[in-house]
Amino acid sequence: MARKNSGLSFVSRKKVVSKDLVGEILSTIFFCFAAVLFGVVLVVAFGLRTSVIGSSMMPELNNGQEVLIDRFAFKMLNPSRYDVVCFYPKGNENSHMYIKRVIGLPSETIQIKDGYVYVDGIRLLDDEHEKIWEPGLAEAEFKLGEGEYFVLGDNRNNSEDSRNGNIGAVSKDTMVGKVWYKFSKDDNSFGFVE
Repeated sequence: MARKNSGLSFVSRKKVVSKDLVGEILSTIFFCFAAVLFGVVLVVAFGLRTSVIGSSMMPELNNGQEVLIDRFAFKMLNPSRYDVVCFYPKGNENSHMYIKRVIGLPSETIQIKDGYVYVDGIRLLDDEHEKIWEPGLAEAEFKLGEGEYFVLGDNRNNSEDSRNGNIGAVSKDTMVGKVWYKFSKDDNSFGFVE
């Protein structure tokens, strides 16, 4: 009686690496390297790395924390409410760059009364921030011109921002760009800026 072959074989086969497999591996490595290189070139060409000075943007950004700024963002688009921006006060490039959050947009009227921000007479729902003790220039209605923005620090009672005369309304022309990424500073707070 003849024994049927069940298809199982215990003979080891020699694995052959084909030229196609080697070519595919090398092309994958090349494209990964090219993508990383392209990303680095984009960040260097359109980005800027700087450090936060002071505690005015806490808890989002801490003193000394490094951030990446997208210098290209506002060349095509306008800043939106709540964007975190980097700018030179009054366009003075000899000063250090300030990092603040956009609250008021062009042609809006801003006023701070009873510790809250009002935009065109309507209270801005901004419950995560404490009441503002010192309204500064925004105690009276503050009308923004074309291309002007009203900015505040997240740490409202410890911030030099649009309420102060030496900063005032921030022109889009003086903005360096949008802050989009933060690096860790001892507390593992890294990632995209909200």
